[in-house]
Amino acid sequence: MPHLDRSVSRRTALRAGVGATAAAGLGLLPQLAAPASASANANASANAGGADLSFVIDCADWGARPPSSPVLMQVGTTRKIIVHHMEFPNVTDYSRAQAIRLAQQCQNLHMDHNGWIDTGQHFTVSRGGYVLEGRHRSLEALTAGTEQVQGAHCIGENSQGIGIENEGTYFTETPPEVQFQSLTHLCIAICRQYGLTANHIFGHWDYNDTDCPGRAFYREFPTLRRNVAQCLGQTDFPDRTWPDVYDGNAGPVVRVVQWLLMNQGYAVTTTDGFDAATVAAIQDLQGKLGVIVASDGTVTDPTWEALGVPLRQGDSGNAVQALQSILVNKGYTLTQSGDFDHDTHKAVQDMQRLHWLEPTGKVDTDTWCATVGGIVADEFA
Repeated sequence: MPHLDRSVSRRTALRAGVGATAAAGLGLLPQLAAPASASANANASANAGGADLSFVIDCADWGARPPSSPVLMQVGTTRKIIVHHMEFPNVTDYSRAQAIRLAQQCQNLHMDHNGWIDTGQHFTVSRGGYVLEGRHRSLEALTAGTEQVQGAHCIGENSQGIGIENEGTYFTETPPEVQFQSLTHLCIAICRQYGLTANHIFGHWDYNDTDCPGRAFYREFPTLRRNVAQCLGQTDFPDRTWPDVYDGNAGPVVRVVQWLLMNQGYAVTTTDGFDAATVAAIQDLQGKLGVIVASDGTVTDPTWEALGVPLRQGDSGNAVQALQSILVNKGYTLTQSGDFDHDTHKAVQDMQRLHWLEPTGKVDTDTWCATVGGIVADEFA
C-alpha cells in the first residue's frame, strides 16, 4: 500500500523577480551510457551499471543554505517521478549563473515563505538545461538507488515520488528544447537508479489540486515518456498504469473518482480531496469486486477498471460529468453539462491522438486511463 505522507507540499509560486538577461551558454548534458541489458525494467537492479550523475550540480556547488532541520531518508519507497513547472518567469538567460540564482531563490522561497526545512523538490532543471540538486542529500540518495529524501513537492507523494521542478511557466508555452532534453536525461538516470520505467512518470496535478505542470507542458509528457523508454531500451509495457490516488491526494483526479462513484450509485459528493464517504465507497466497491480492500482508499487498478465505464456521444449522467471535468481541467473548451456532446467527442479524439490511441471518440478503458493521467501501452508505439 502507498506510504501515507501528509507533509505540506503546496508551493507558493514566485511570479516575478527572477529577471532575464542575455542568453548565454547552454547546459547540454553528456549522453548517458546505454543500459547493460536490452531492457531496463522495474525489476532490474538499480545499480547494475549505475547512471552517470556527474551532470548534477550539487547543493554545495550552488551555495545552498543548510536545512533548518535534518532531512528524512526513506528506504525502498520510490515508486514514481513527479514532474512540475515552477511558475517562475520564462527567462532567456540560459547560463549556469542563472541556474544557480534560480536554485537559491527557490530555496529562499521555500524556507522563508513556505516554512519548509529546505527546498521542496529533489531536483531542479533550468531553462538552460542545467540540472541541480534540490533538497539536500537527494543526489546522495539517487547515487545509492536504495533511499530517497522525503520532499515537500506533492502532497501524499513526498516519500514515494521523486519531484523534479522545471524553471518556467508552461500554461501556453512549452520548455526550451535544451531543458526538455535535460529533463529526459534526468528521468533516465532516476529510472536506472531506482529500477523504474518510463510508465512511472506523472505530473503534479495527477495527484494534487493544482494547475502544475501547466497544460502545454503536460501535453509533452507522452513524448517525454517515449524518449525515456527508448533510451532505457524498454520494450515491455503494461497495458495501463493508473494514477494510484488515495486519501493523501486531492484535485481533479479525485473528483473524477467521486463522479464515477456516484455513477455506481454511491452517495458521495465532489470535494477538494478524499473524505470518509469517498473512502467508504471505494472500500465497498472493492469488497464487491472481490479485490484487496485498501485501508486508505487507494484507487487500485481493478477499482479504476470497474469505475471507467464505456461512454460515447449521446450518453449522459455522472460518468460523463467525470469525463468532462477532467477534460476541462486539461484545457479543453467544452461545457460540463453531463451530456456527451460534439465538443466532448472532439476533445476525446484529441486526447486519444495525444496518447496514440485510435481516435474513435468513444471512451473505453484505455481512454479513461490516459484521460485521468495514467499511461497506456499504445503511448509507446
